[in-house]
Amino acid sequence: MPFQAFQPIALVNARLVDPAHGTETRGGVFVRDGYIVAAGSDVTAQSVPSDARIVDCAGDVVAPGLVDMQAFVGEPGAEHRETIATATTAAAIGGVTTIVSRSDTHPPVDDPAVVDFLKRRARDTGSVRVLPMAALTRGREGREIAEFGLLLEAGAVAFGDAGHSLRNAQVMRRALSYARDFDALIVHYAEERDLAGGVMNAGEFASRLGLSGVPQEAESIVLDRDMRLVALTGGRYHAASVTCEQSLEILARAKAAGLPVTCGVSINHLTLNENDIGDYRTFLKLRPPLRREETRRALVEAVASGLIDVIVSDHDPQDVETKRLPFAEAEFGAIGLETMLAAGLRLVHAGDLTLPQLLRALSSRPAEILKLPQGRLAPGAPADIIRFDPDEPFVVVPERLHSKCGNTPFDEARLQGRVKMTLVAGAVAYE
Repeated sequence: MPFQAFQPIALVNARLVDPAHGTETRGGVFVRDGYIVAAGSDVTAQSVPSDARIVDCAGDVVAPGLVDMQAFVGEPGAEHRETIATATTAAAIGGVTTIVSRSDTHPPVDDPAVVDFLKRRARDTGSVRVLPMAALTRGREGREIAEFGLLLEAGAVAFGDAGHSLRNAQVMRRALSYARDFDALIVHYAEERDLAGGVMNAGEFASRLGLSGVPQEAESIVLDRDMRLVALTGGRYHAASVTCEQSLEILARAKAAGLPVTCGVSINHLTLNENDIGDYRTFLKLRPPLRREETRRALVEAVASGLIDVIVSDHDPQDVETKRLPFAEAEFGAIGLETMLAAGLRLVHAGDLTLPQLLRALSSRPAEILKLPQGRLAPGAPADIIRFDPDEPFVVVPERLHSKCGNTPFDEARLQGRVKMTLVAGAVAYE
């Protein structure tokens, strides 16, 4: 969308949650010309200029908009699965104000012209910010690193080959060294492909279902290699999606050693486990696979402690023809932009996370990693803001979601947490 200045707006009588500082206060936020002018208890209906639109939030939460570091937007080449228009509409309704789009498009995002195309399409048809992630290697083939300098200049915010893990350690070493010179971020999907040929988590449940399993070593072996290469090169590294205890141990050691390493986890792996697959529910066929309940709890604890930095939607639309198949033959992936916040609030209602902890992983921490000015309720910050009622219940009905595809793992789930308003650069993207 063309982010332009609209009428000044004041969100008053709100529960302000600023995850960047871990604070919760009562008050309001005043926005003018796309930026936050004031935030706090002194922002009231009486204190703002007379030309401002006043929104009485009646105690609802007002917080920075969510920053999703991992979403597939369909364009170019897969418009039958998603478009920037439909993805950003779903995002705005879910409280996501910034999407980092994946590089696995057709053609892949390995050329400045594709980055420019994505930026122009987002400007013309999008309702939230779309920031392109460029491919780590040319054609996402894992052989030759992409032109980081030109892609950064065109507007790429990070480099990753999406679902392709980089097998060649020498290429990864060169990529990290090259990225260090540009202070660029490498986002890697760690997977040992020869071990990862299964369709769900390896273990007793997979055996009972008669399905091939993926052991956690398929993730941890590559992650351990990458940590050694980060130590060798000093490049900034983000593990796109961690799902197991072995990975958490590896990352804890790397962070303790002071390595420039961060990591993410999908909302699905925090709120679901392998048992939810039940009677071969293909909407829960994900990559990496859902793990055991004990592992899910360990991941939640790692978010609470800050070991896991970021929660992502891992939004991956798949059409009906590729999902309504026998489990072993169905495509991997689930949509998640519209339900990420409400699913995350499950953890708050259960007492596993505080609201500032959840919002830090959803907004301020990804903004910090990407070096964006968003993620703060502070004067001078971009007015990417959401208002939501964390307690309002609803049932997820796939047909009512705004993504082009309905492959949600929360089909008919009862969730709590409705977004009532989304502002992007001070403009109302959803209300």
